Amino acid sequence: MLTAIIDYESGNLHSAQKAFQKMAQDTDAGDVIITDKAEVVSKADRIVLPGDGAFPSCASALRASGCFDALVEAVQVKARPFMGICVGMQLMAEKGFEYEETDGLGWVNGAVRKIAPKDTSLKIPHMGWNDLVVDQAHPVLDGLTTGDHAYFVHSYQMEMSDLGQRIAHVDYGRDVTAIVGRDTMLGLQFHPEKSADAGLRMIANFLKWAP
Repeated sequence: MLTAIIDYESGNLHSAQKAFQKMAQDTDAGDVIITDKAEVVSKADRIVLPGDGAFPSCASALRASGCFDALVEAVQVKARPFMGICVGMQLMAEKGFEYEETDGLGWVNGAVRKIAPKDTSLKIPHMGWNDLVVDQAHPVLDGLTTGDHAYFVHSYQMEMSDLGQRIAHVDYGRDVTAIVGRDTMLGLQFHPEKSADAGLRMIANFLKWAP
């Protein structure tokens, strides 16, 4: 089994790699590698897309990367399990509106817009720990419940046009999307590699997930 973390120069790859490798070892889930090679993505059993920075630059870098076509084929055609993290999750949306309107992958029905809490005293970016509210069961949330917390760093969030694709949210002066998914695709707005036991549990569940 091989899990590929895509390197398109838009993510903190090594902390994610360390967490995924630890949980792969604990669950006997095979190898985890960072790659910018299309042929590696094509043969991977699971694919992880991290992302830090602005939606337009990440979208542009992903499309310009040598892995883009292999990623789309692996996820959309071959139905390989996929996890997007932070901006990697936001790129699953139809569009982003950070600085300018930018097309996303269109894998989830939603658009990425700036967080606008009703309580104007709440700071943006949304940074730190927040309790998850589970909207629907998912294999990657096995063993986790509402109240488990995760670590967030973001100013933009995915506004869902199909709440059936929202797996969990948090309260930050309004509902803020935390986890999205459909078919073999999953996206986490927070950083599981920085989310202590809950995050490591999600990584382990993802590595065992067989949709």
